[in-house]
Amino acid sequence: MSSVFCSVNLPNNKEIGEFLDLKYEQYNNPSFIDSDPISIPHRYSRKEDIEISGFLTATISWGNRTSIVNDARKLMVLMDGAPYDFVVNSMPSDLRQLTSFYHRTFNGEDCLFFIESLKKIYTSHEGLENVFAVHPGESLKESIIRFREIFLHPPHFPRCDKHVSDPAKGSAAKRILMFLRWMVRDDNRGVDFGLWKTIKPSALLCPLDIHSGNVARKLGLLQRNTNDWKAVEELMAGLREFDPLDPVKYDFALFGLGVFENF
Repeated sequence: MSSVFCSVNLPNNKEIGEFLDLKYEQYNNPSFIDSDPISIPHRYSRKEDIEISGFLTATISWGNRTSIVNDARKLMVLMDGAPYDFVVNSMPSDLRQLTSFYHRTFNGEDCLFFIESLKKIYTSHEGLENVFAVHPGESLKESIIRFREIFLHPPHFPRCDKHVSDPAKGSAAKRILMFLRWMVRDDNRGVDFGLWKTIKPSALLCPLDIHSGNVARKLGLLQRNTNDWKAVEELMAGLREFDPLDPVKYDFALFGLGVFENF
């Protein structure tokens, strides 16, 4: 299949769309959950537990996927297997157990601030969905920027800032966009949760990384060389031609082609 879809002899848009639809059907499948970071929020049934475990897992989702999943599991154990209850009810003595946590450059200091900020969001701002909600006339980019301002408002060490991507400075915000896909998309396939109704699936943007970016370039859907916010917008312009109501479903296709097929 990859020998047909090469940069030397690109197919037309209709053929690319049909190809991506096939790969979406293949990879939007619960059988892939166990090896994916989304497996962590799938351990829970309560909305708030899914949100918090999903947000924290997405935050540390860079590097080796096995390490991401293993470290996210460790973090959930440190939170007594009940993320929402731990966030809103933990005492200072409970929080001390988080100081040992780390995943690459995300350490115990960062973890403590994230729990503190999440507590404020759930006790003062009605939860993550409300903070991320896209208001009338607002873009998803603007809602992410607003979320970031709220999340980083409590006093904290400057090092924590780097763990919350800023599209205002050109970041592709891959981990935030991935988390939003998990929470918003609802296609009854058993992978994404479809818990949030304050963001339309049509407003979602693709969580662009090295795998999806390389595949998109080979298919002629992306010309920009850097995986930044402008590249996300360029890619989305093409994906919306294939499905304007749910364009981010093609994240499954782009990522699966890159990771599992070395496309």
